[in-house]
Amino acid sequence: MTFSGQTPPHGTDLSADIAAALDWWREAGVDLDYDEAARDWLAGAAPAATDQQAPQLPVLPAPPPPPPAPKIGGDAAQWPADHAAFVQWWMTEPLLDSGQVFGRVAPRGPVTAPIMVLVDHPEAADSDRLLSGEEGRLLDAILRAIGIEPDQAYVASVLPRHMPLPDWAALEQGGIGQLALHHVGLAAPQRLITFGKHVSSLLGNDPAKTADPARQFYQVGGGIPALAAPALGTLMARPRGKAGLWRALLDWQNA
Repeated sequence: MTFSGQTPPHGTDLSADIAAALDWWREAGVDLDYDEAARDWLAGAAPAATDQQAPQLPVLPAPPPPPPAPKIGGDAAQWPADHAAFVQWWMTEPLLDSGQVFGRVAPRGPVTAPIMVLVDHPEAADSDRLLSGEEGRLLDAILRAIGIEPDQAYVASVLPRHMPLPDWAALEQGGIGQLALHHVGLAAPQRLITFGKHVSSLLGNDPAKTADPARQFYQVGGGIPALAAPALGTLMARPRGKAGLWRALLDWQNA
């Protein structure tokens, strides 16, 4: 073995000495060389030479925006202008519910009724009669309390079939509020009660945005007096709400 600064004797095999030194360090457990200083291995590296430049891809124009979603019920100008035709259309028109026609429930009651009731959608078990379950029984009690027999009221829903979790934002964008106003116009009631915040909001009133009780009373269409009430399901779950509705009904009738 030789050391730095020393000249190997004549005839000494330098490669054997180096190999012996490496073996000695390897047996001591040192087989790698470490450097604590950071080093940029890519600094100054020149790009590999190429025989030809990469082809430039053409810049494609942005794709056109998707066409707007079709309006609920199609073109409003084609909606039936007659109430009887509207009810038939309500039960059969595919564009009213993305092609779904099963499970729809027709409105009931006479046109030009003393009061119209508008709810968000039918009850889950409804088939031949709109609001045939617990919510319907509560509605009948409310109507009788204000002196109107249930069969004298016109009862309708914003949606043609039961939907547990409707996407109200999408429905509003699709024009369901305009369709509901058209329905109210054809029914031509003397007064209107809307049950549920989504229903009154679609008709242009949102009492949830203010604590002012006067926001419960508003006008629909050509001046039909309307009352915004909590949803029937909410009234069933929170009995105290019935007292508030009763006070609102008294104020409304005396207005």
